[in-house]
Amino acid sequence: MIEKTGQNITRLVLRHIRDVMVKDYSPVQRLQQIIDIIAAHMNADVCSIYILRAGEVLELFATHGLKKEAVSKTRLRVGEGLVGEIAAYTKPLALRDAQHHPSFVFRPETGEEIYNSFMGVPIIRSAKILGVLVTQDRQQKQYTEEEIETLEIIATVLAELIINGELIDPLERYGVEGTAMLPQKLEGIALNQGLTFGYAVLYEPEIVLKQMINDDPVKETQRLYDAVAKTQTSLDKLLESQDVIMHLESRDILETYKLIIADQGWISRIKEAIETGLTAEAAIQKIKNDTRLKMQHIKDPYLKERLTDLDDLANRLIYQLTGQNYRNTIGLKKNQDIILIARNMSAVELVNYDPGHLKGLILEEGSIHSHVTIVAKAFNIPVLVHVAGIMDRVTHGETIILDADSNQVYIRPSEDIKEIVSRNIEYKVNKQQNYLALKNLPAISQDKIPISLNINAGLLMDLTSLEASGAEGIGLYRTEVPFMIYGTFPDLSTQIDLYKTVYNQVKGKPVFFRTLDLGGDKLLPYWNSKQEPNPALGWRAIRISLDRPAMLRQQLRALLESSANEELRIMFPLVAEVSEFKAARTILNLEIEKVKKSGKKLPRFVRVGVMLEVPSLVWQLPTLLHFIDFLSIGTNDLHQYLFATDRDNSKVSDRYDVLSPSMLSMLYYIVQECKKAKIPVSVCGEMASNPLEAMVLIGLGFQSLSMTALAIGAVKTMIRSLNIGALSLFLDDIIHLSDHSLRSRLKNYAYDRSIEI
Repeated sequence: MIEKTGQNITRLVLRHIRDVMVKDYSPVQRLQQIIDIIAAHMNADVCSIYILRAGEVLELFATHGLKKEAVSKTRLRVGEGLVGEIAAYTKPLALRDAQHHPSFVFRPETGEEIYNSFMGVPIIRSAKILGVLVTQDRQQKQYTEEEIETLEIIATVLAELIINGELIDPLERYGVEGTAMLPQKLEGIALNQGLTFGYAVLYEPEIVLKQMINDDPVKETQRLYDAVAKTQTSLDKLLESQDVIMHLESRDILETYKLIIADQGWISRIKEAIETGLTAEAAIQKIKNDTRLKMQHIKDPYLKERLTDLDDLANRLIYQLTGQNYRNTIGLKKNQDIILIARNMSAVELVNYDPGHLKGLILEEGSIHSHVTIVAKAFNIPVLVHVAGIMDRVTHGETIILDADSNQVYIRPSEDIKEIVSRNIEYKVNKQQNYLALKNLPAISQDKIPISLNINAGLLMDLTSLEASGAEGIGLYRTEVPFMIYGTFPDLSTQIDLYKTVYNQVKGKPVFFRTLDLGGDKLLPYWNSKQEPNPALGWRAIRISLDRPAMLRQQLRALLESSANEELRIMFPLVAEVSEFKAARTILNLEIEKVKKSGKKLPRFVRVGVMLEVPSLVWQLPTLLHFIDFLSIGTNDLHQYLFATDRDNSKVSDRYDVLSPSMLSMLYYIVQECKKAKIPVSVCGEMASNPLEAMVLIGLGFQSLSMTALAIGAVKTMIRSLNIGALSLFLDDIIHLSDHSLRSRLKNYAYDRSIEI
């Protein structure tokens, strides 16, 4: 009998497992030998391994102590019995009296009725369940934390045996037994639309660790320190070599990485795993798995981003230790277009790929305001998130079609699908070429009315589209977007540098800065934000700014100091009543006086406006127009508040059309009031990006629109084929109808008159 002594027993078991691994056994024989070793050194009457098969079934694959005829015969669904419960909840289970536990399920073929105590741990790799490792004893026994931890460490080694494909066909892990290599279609949620195809690149492919068990913990610890040092050096080089455009937006993330990798608590946990007998890379993999399991159900956006950072750093260290390419473009030609597929990833990693050949991004996780999706949208590539199981269904280098217009991805598409998609892409490319030919031509209608077309921006990289699109300026600069990427709240000097860079990039073209539109679904990752029952109607935008005036003062000071001798245009978001605007304007006036007294140069002029998004403000519009220099309409929020519909709720988001008589009547009233007061008015919501909706806005009287850069060409083409006067008369006739929507009437109007929508 061998006495259990924590790390000693673990090292002893791992050493014996290593000896088995080098012998000439078949995979099944090797697994049986390992199970026998675990039983002997853990003083267990039974040791068994259950492996996850296709269809969410756990199969008894090898056992010491149970009846041999039960192997391959005993099967439990995930969630069924004690073994199934461990797999379902990915948590260890240790029971003194297992048979009286409510989840216990008796399988007579196993002969387990004579065993009372039960200890089981999940076998996990990259946060995915692969199987369950179990020990059982006749006597009722209280298992210690050390024994559970020993079994968990052994499970880390067994995970690598399963993942290498020798025990079960790796295709089974696709979850589509017998059809894994056939064409498949998966669905997700599009965060940036588009249609493209390319070769699949798995950002975090399965790395089968060849060396799991160490001979010398001291040597392995030194390997860890060396890998940490090399990774720190590579981060320093990244910090020094970042492109100027990305510099401000990625530097803070890289600095956060450096803080994490220097965290002695994290490194100590890896060292402790090395002391148990694991190699440096296996220890990192174990700590990575442990951390992900503990944090997999968190909701806090800051912690979610930190989890992604930890995963990324763990991968970097493993790649450093194994000498592998962490960007996994091996086997692809240099000029091949790729679609990047990941469970999740950091924004810094995304910008390391060649934007000329990065055609799309697909994530198993992801959210609209995660750092990586913000940057991907700035790259103007299709983005699809919440695509369940895609990492298991795709092989590196396979052909992928990403149809974010339809929320779908095609894996190994048939030739028919490829041909259809190729034709659609060719058609879109030709249209874009036609749009480019209009770049330097004015957006003037058939009846000679000029329309100002501008782009929306949030990242510095968005500004590169200003020149390429032929837009007249930045109609909406979302100042909150860079704040969401930084690891901490940017101080005054950081904000000044950011806004100065914006001015340098636009080269004299107008920029409309919207002050921080935070709250709702746009949370700062480093804020401890409380969950709100209805965030869209909660503490957000101007409400936060007025409740935290120091934050607003700092941002206004940064905008003032960065725009010396420039033209400064500022607008406040989600203003619900005139008094809110006046309060914000008072704070701005105080900051202007402070800049004057400091002797610093002021902007050439300061224009102040409001983002009209709340219907209550419409009924104060005549009063408001006395106090503002311009008005911008955010149709996204205005539409959802007008109809009391949550635009993120698929059951109601499409229920009411923006081209409904009530929405158009409100917009018509707004534009008429602005004309009477001689106040410039523009639209910067999604309506402005779609040719049909943009056509209607222009017909209502709007002469300034702001949209995504990719929409400029299509909207300009529409304008140049449009007679605005005739459309305005048509709208006068139909805007008061009782129709649910005027969309079909307006489409027919456009088609009948050859307006290019």
